[in-house]
Amino acid sequence: MKIILSRKGFDSESGKQPSPILPDGLLVPLPIPDCSRTSGIRYADIAAPNRESIGPIVEDLTRRNLSRDHFAHLDPDLRRSAYPRQRGWRPLFGQAGGDQTYLTRNGVGVGDLFLFFGWFRRVEFVDNIYRFVRNAPNLHVIFGWLQIHSVLNVGTSRVPTWAEYHHHFHPPSTTGNWSHNTVYVSRGRLLLNGHAQQTPGAGIFNSYRDDLCLTCPNQPKRSLWKLPGWFYPEGRSPLGRHHAINRWTRNDGHAILNSVPRGQEFVLNADEYPEAITWVQTLCAPPRQPL
Repeated sequence: MKIILSRKGFDSESGKQPSPILPDGLLVPLPIPDCSRTSGIRYADIAAPNRESIGPIVEDLTRRNLSRDHFAHLDPDLRRSAYPRQRGWRPLFGQAGGDQTYLTRNGVGVGDLFLFFGWFRRVEFVDNIYRFVRNAPNLHVIFGWLQIHSVLNVGTSRVPTWAEYHHHFHPPSTTGNWSHNTVYVSRGRLLLNGHAQQTPGAGIFNSYRDDLCLTCPNQPKRSLWKLPGWFYPEGRSPLGRHHAINRWTRNDGHAILNSVPRGQEFVLNADEYPEAITWVQTLCAPPRQPL
């Protein structure tokens, strides 16, 4: 089994702001803008985990550089309540171009598990406007997961009717690298070490928790991560794209990683790191946001 740490949502290029951690701790991962206008989904159409539209949040935090009527690339799409669904819907995640080539080269497929993380920062609601809390740290936070049930190769695989809305099935012809365009469909329930779990096969984490935060506490760089000690790659293949040993140090029982600034997908072989399965079980065991 492979576990893929997958960077998604607003970043310094797409959105140009962090996604918010609301005052009550709710994580609201903001999908990147769809500048091709082919997705058909606007920010105003997407519901946050608290069932409110994310449109006003996007407008406030981007200072109206993005409006609620701007089109959004809703991907990964992990919550049933985020958008109107057809019968049979399952969570989906699409990838293409060089990052999909990387996943293919690393043998990612049925049964493997994506852990999605993104750039987050705490916000406050003042005078009916969302704004970032002054001096609140920038953090990389795990916000969701998806275990692969099936893989759809766009252009050759039969697309279920309920999935036809997804942006990766309507790629623009003029922007981006859409080669090797692929959509991953989630399992109904997690399957770990051959045992079915009570945890859904995909979803988002309900609220911010320290164990979901990758960034080292009290550090100015969100890309400096504090991971469980077993992540340290002594005698084992390291987390993908992090083969340089000078990126890794040990400190007080943890593995400290100066993570790479580029790349979306980082593959870890759980066959070499059996501790990773227990880690996933622990992450997913507390209350989660239902689909």
